[in-house]
Amino acid sequence: MVKIIAFDEIDSEDIVERIKQGEIFIYPTDTVYSLGCNALKPASVDIIRQLKRKDPSKPLAVVAPSKQWIFKNLIVKRKSYIQTLPGPFTFVLKIKKRCVARNVNPGTDVLGVRMPYHPFTKFIQKADVPFITTSITLFGQKPVREVSNIPRSLLKKVNIVIDGGFLVNHPSTVIDITEDMARIIGKI
Repeated sequence: MVKIIAFDEIDSEDIVERIKQGEIFIYPTDTVYSLGCNALKPASVDIIRQLKRKDPSKPLAVVAPSKQWIFKNLIVKRKSYIQTLPGPFTFVLKIKKRCVARNVNPGTDVLGVRMPYHPFTKFIQKADVPFITTSITLFGQKPVREVSNIPRSLLKKVNIVIDGGFLVNHPSTVIDITEDMARIIGKI
């Protein structure tokens, strides 16, 4: 049975440990509700892919635990973009070295990273692991902005839901900054 926790009732140590262990979360961001797990745990990443019905060859994005993590693991040509974080952006960068499970971004040398401007991000930072971030919006549906609108099919298959109340924003803007010229490639 899924555990639903109001954001203001979170036990910090418990949540950080659950993140490290690879439990499957539905959690609030600065944009919409997302599915997530420790991006270093391949079995957990597989569950996210199944829930999202995500093509196994398509990459997933992560919440970076810190800007330092981004600079250590990814090639950043345009530091000014990273300095805008936290915020409602997902930046696509080339990888310097393997920093997530292979099934996060199979067959590619790039990774989408973001740092939501939401208090839940501090738990990811304390866990000090990259954390999958993909909206829980299923194909053809509107973004989920409150826990009461989460499809029951998803609620049955996650370990924990963090209820952050009604979220008022739109999915994050995805910006490819792997080349000299940045380009917007979509929203997630």
